[in-house]
Amino acid sequence: MKILSIQSSVAYGYVGNSAAVFPLQRLGHEVWPVLTVHFSNHTGYGAWRGPLLTPADVADVIAGIEDRGVLAEADAVLSGYQGDPAMGAVVLDAVEKVKAANPDAVYCCDPVMGDVGRGMFVRPGIPEYMRDTVVPRADIVTPNQFELEFLSGRTTSSLAELLAAVDVVREMGPRHVLVTSVLHGDVPDGSLEVVAVSDEGAWAVTTPLLPISPNGGGDVTAALYLAHLSTTGSPAAALERTTSAIFAVLEATLAAGTRELQLVAAQDAIADPPARFVARRLR
Repeated sequence: MKILSIQSSVAYGYVGNSAAVFPLQRLGHEVWPVLTVHFSNHTGYGAWRGPLLTPADVADVIAGIEDRGVLAEADAVLSGYQGDPAMGAVVLDAVEKVKAANPDAVYCCDPVMGDVGRGMFVRPGIPEYMRDTVVPRADIVTPNQFELEFLSGRTTSSLAELLAAVDVVREMGPRHVLVTSVLHGDVPDGSLEVVAVSDEGAWAVTTPLLPISPNGGGDVTAALYLAHLSTTGSPAAALERTTSAIFAVLEATLAAGTRELQLVAAQDAIADPPARFVARRLR
């Protein structure tokens, strides 16, 4: 694949494009990273340095790619955190241009807005913009459970409620929904689930719940799911490969005792995910 990835970048650590590009390349895909910020480190440290690129600057970079006449070669657009509606508009304009040049191209949106325990951590107005404007334009969305509840306006305290919430989001436009960090009353203690839903059905993978939650995990997950879904054509296979690879990365991170994802240390598991988890069909 050739993927236009419009996300943040950090010099130290792994979030945004800094988390997504290497795993995609390790799987053999070409990535065109367009940066929305270039910070010293992710904001979870509480202090950082570096520039926030303006929407006009980002649009100019994309226009330069368009000048090369290669947008028709792009198979997908990938986006993550969008800190301003104006930046979101630039992303959607890029999606429109890519799809005009290649109608088979897909848009994968990680609707980064918030999480359990932290609530919404984006600027006011961004969640509504994501729900009302961005998500309906996506083919694939990868919310965590907290974000799914906001997008759908539903609570998800059981598996049945979770699937009903996913159906609400799918009615908005995206055909593929991957829900991460799923914890509800039907999930066994000490475990969490990842759920994938498409026109073909719904599947879940249950993994052990590790005692870490490093920044960037969702960025890697969205990138890997897009890649595996595109190459296998199977949501179940994409779910299995993605969760197996991510779990290996988290295990390596836990073993290293660091707060940054150990993508380099776990690169072999990213490139060739171990057959560790089996997706069970939900419907």
